[in-house]
Amino acid sequence: MALYRWGVVIGTSLVAAGFDVRQGRIPNALTFPLLAAGLILVTWLCGLAGLAESIGSCALLALPYVLLFIFVGGGAGDAKLMGAIGAWLGLKHGLFALVCVLIAGGVLAVAKAISNKQLKLVLTSVFVSFYAFIIFLMGQKKLPPARDGNDVKRSGSLELPYGVAIFAGVCAAALIVGIWGVEWI
Repeated sequence: MALYRWGVVIGTSLVAAGFDVRQGRIPNALTFPLLAAGLILVTWLCGLAGLAESIGSCALLALPYVLLFIFVGGGAGDAKLMGAIGAWLGLKHGLFALVCVLIAGGVLAVAKAISNKQLKLVLTSVFVSFYAFIIFLMGQKKLPPARDGNDVKRSGSLELPYGVAIFAGVCAAALIVGIWGVEWI
């Protein structure tokens, strides 16, 4: 895979992390052009087969964050950024980046929860969200509507600018792929 793709993704995720830390959001003005440019570039370089893979990777990388948006609430900037990253990296490297981002997000969330003495709250919230998702999948009852970002902030729950986790995970994935040449799939 071309080094410039990783460079674009790392640079954009760094800018997104900065926005997320300062403003608590990842702007569409950053994610949509990244997505469009990735789809155009891949189509130009790889044709329709490349476009199909890019769209699939976009959907796959965004899916966990769309589910979080639906079940937990908050913003959708993380989902849009991960989708755009998928469009640039393709399926193989995109999935590896997704795993690294998920690990980085978990590590950062636990570290922040410990530092804020909220580990029990975070673990309880994760358990309840997982339980609600399982109940929903079993078709037993409808889920309550997702809370918006303001409800989350008022409840005193742990706030984590996930753009930082995306940046850290993408950097880790690029480093592993670049140094060790890991071809995960």
